[in-house]
Amino acid sequence: MGSCKSINCVDIVIRLHSEKEMSQSKVMRASLDTSLLFLMLYFCFSSSVSSSLYSSSCQLKGQFHLNGMHKTGDVILGGLFTVNFISTDPDLSFTSEPQKSDCYGFNIIGFRVAQTMAFAIDEINRNSNLLPNVTVGYSLYDNCAQLGVGFRAALTLVSGQEEQVTLDENCVGTPPVLGIVGDASSTNTIAISTVLGLYSVPLVSYFATCSCLSDRQKFPSFFRTIPSDAFQVNAMIQILKHFGWTWAGLLINDSDYGFHAARSFHSDLGPAGGGCLAYTEILSRGDDPAELRRIVDVIRKSTARVVIVFANNFIVNLMKEVVRQNVTGLQWIVSEAWTSADVLQTPHFMPYLGGTLGIAIRRGEIPGFRDFLLQTSPDLHHNNTDGNSMVNQFWEHTFQCRFAPPPAGWVEAGGELCTGQEVIENVETDFLDDSDLRPEYNVYKAVYALAYALDDMLQCEPGRGPFSNNTCAQLQRMEPWQIVYYLEKVNFTTTFGDRVSFDENGDALPVYDIMNWVWLPDGRAKVQRVGEVKRSAFKGEELTLDEDKIFWNFESKQPPRSVCSESCPPGTRMARKKGEPECCFDCVPCSEGTISNTTDSMECTSCPEDFWSSPQRDHCVPKKKEFLSYHEPLGICLTTTSLLGTFICVVVLGIFIYHHSTPIVRVNNSELSFILLVSLKFCFLCSLLFIGRPRLWTCQLRHAAFGISFVLCVSCILVKTMVVLAVFRASKPGGESSLKWFGAVQQRETVLVLTCVQAAICTVWLVSASPVPHKNTQYQSDKIVYECAVGSTVGFAVLLGYIGLLAVLSCLLAFLARNLPDSFNEAKLITFSMLIFCAVWVAFVPAYISSPGKYADAVEVFAILASSFGLLVALFGPKCYIILFRPEKNTKKAIMGRGIGS
Repeated sequence: MGSCKSINCVDIVIRLHSEKEMSQSKVMRASLDTSLLFLMLYFCFSSSVSSSLYSSSCQLKGQFHLNGMHKTGDVILGGLFTVNFISTDPDLSFTSEPQKSDCYGFNIIGFRVAQTMAFAIDEINRNSNLLPNVTVGYSLYDNCAQLGVGFRAALTLVSGQEEQVTLDENCVGTPPVLGIVGDASSTNTIAISTVLGLYSVPLVSYFATCSCLSDRQKFPSFFRTIPSDAFQVNAMIQILKHFGWTWAGLLINDSDYGFHAARSFHSDLGPAGGGCLAYTEILSRGDDPAELRRIVDVIRKSTARVVIVFANNFIVNLMKEVVRQNVTGLQWIVSEAWTSADVLQTPHFMPYLGGTLGIAIRRGEIPGFRDFLLQTSPDLHHNNTDGNSMVNQFWEHTFQCRFAPPPAGWVEAGGELCTGQEVIENVETDFLDDSDLRPEYNVYKAVYALAYALDDMLQCEPGRGPFSNNTCAQLQRMEPWQIVYYLEKVNFTTTFGDRVSFDENGDALPVYDIMNWVWLPDGRAKVQRVGEVKRSAFKGEELTLDEDKIFWNFESKQPPRSVCSESCPPGTRMARKKGEPECCFDCVPCSEGTISNTTDSMECTSCPEDFWSSPQRDHCVPKKKEFLSYHEPLGICLTTTSLLGTFICVVVLGIFIYHHSTPIVRVNNSELSFILLVSLKFCFLCSLLFIGRPRLWTCQLRHAAFGISFVLCVSCILVKTMVVLAVFRASKPGGESSLKWFGAVQQRETVLVLTCVQAAICTVWLVSASPVPHKNTQYQSDKIVYECAVGSTVGFAVLLGYIGLLAVLSCLLAFLARNLPDSFNEAKLITFSMLIFCAVWVAFVPAYISSPGKYADAVEVFAILASSFGLLVALFGPKCYIILFRPEKNTKKAIMGRGIGS
């Protein structure tokens, strides 16, 4: 090793303390906790620094003697693995004598994972195409599943174990380690990577999944070959979404692993999967029966049928309580930390955990790995405080023997002395099982990533390098940050066909297997692969499931339903329940005129203007169209009445023409009587313009025809009344001169002038604000009432007012002439007819205003017909009676005699 490539621990403490002061909120609590700071300070001053900080060399006062496995080489890769499960509190004191190991509870799988790194390095050294002329060595340490032990091992790796370090200005040589593979725990990795990141020492984890480690600001030299929890959470959400499970419970443990997962679930479950969490419970480190009973009680009482477990420990005691309370009918979804936990796959638990869906690390195949494991042999030349003590411990655990002298604290069971000649194949052990390599495969990829990064660096052509002045890194003057640069660009494919590269956060392309716990008839359990979830650069996240292979632990053998509220069908919208999660809602029917045509609609949409909601409120239908139609009973009745009136007018006109020479026809200007009958006929006919769907021409013509016809009619009546008054006034002495103003010509001109006034009113109205067809939806929202908008209310009022003025004037004059002497006083008939006319139209106004839609047109037609029939009957009824049934009275003598006699 070189003279000054090890990390000065005093500098580490100074940098950490400075970073803590600058941004306390930006540094992980696991790494910058005050107690950890003092631990490092104590370690550095006790182990790495001589009595004088200003001397030219540092003397190593003591060493941590950790459980490890080593192999020399031109470059060294470090590794941190969980080979033992339990450790006593670490002894932080230092002496010149070796310290004993405090770890026990041997983990055969953890040792196999460590051996994977040794195999990968051995395979690299045998590969002439990768790192030719460079021998790679390793230093692997056991972290004993403890942060303190793992932290010591990491600092030991980056600081080196040289007895004396010379401090000079020219540092020569490679670092103590090129990079470190590990740690398995997210909490340990956070702490270790925080320190290593200060000096850009690469740390490639194979099992730390906390999404917080993707923060490049805090962990600039961290990489991993296992997907982050953020992707694992997304994978679980994809499963929930696939089966329509929108209501689930969440169990986490009280560590960074659980807390960051819970944060991701709470933020992503709603937007990505449309679901929400019924509860979130924390599994504490302590074995508190009361707390476990409370948590299981929450699970049992909840309506959520799906339980997500995102924890890496504390599960067995919880499941014992589930069994004790006999909580069945649940669908469990578990994280990769215990998808393959054999301790739960027993006949005791499977009635409750059968059918569990779990996320598992991608399984890989490593050719030749089993043969390598068979070559494992103990180190007979060193005691267990040096050298390959990890292998010796494995040997003792596997063959239940011990080496001489017996290592304190390592022998788990007494036995004969180990000879080193024992045959592994003769022992039944999981160590040789290479059928389900998952964390091992991640270690394999991590080692090759470091190897390919170093190989890319050594292939750099001088003058074309990526560093300052286009320089290349050199093996004897290599800096850790240069390896980080090449790690960020590494890209290779394993023999199993998986591509390995890292994104800008140091995360590998994520892929997970979906596993299913099958409960076999004999009570045994089998964990089978039923799908995968992965992310690709082109298609994003993809979930693939073989549902036919999934075992469901329910009577129906089908996926369960787990929703807070059933889906809202089309025609309803979701209304959230106050104070409850967003997936708990009521289904509220859409209001009239609005629809929803999809399931779980958030809001109802309004129908277009000419459409209305169906009775089911799930689609829009054309609105009913309403107008006074010729085909409905009311329209038929009014049409018939109109035509009847017209026919009667024609008959009366024919009678009058046939008897035009008789006195009763000739009296009081027969010409006006003919005009009056024609105008009445027009009055009857104009009512037909109000029936049928309004068109532009009918709207424009109906009121004009109505107004002119009635003015013509009333004008004739007015002139006839004036003539009656003039005749009887002329019969008196001195009144002869009044007749010259009421000759036949003057009568025609008067009628013409009065009618032209109305024609002028209609013309101005039609030109300025013509009536137009109008679709009215104000009366009834579900109907379109076709009507004629008058255009100008003033024009309509003037038209009616003018008719009313003439009618009132005629009525007054006729009333004044009612007592004039005459056997046949027409003034009485005019008075009676005008009273009927005025009464009808006075009643028309309020009835018209209060009638909606087509009934307004019906009221106007009725008023036209009633007033027309009133005039026709009152004025011509008596005359026709005399002509047809009392012809003896149809003489001049009979008509005038009464008046003369008087």
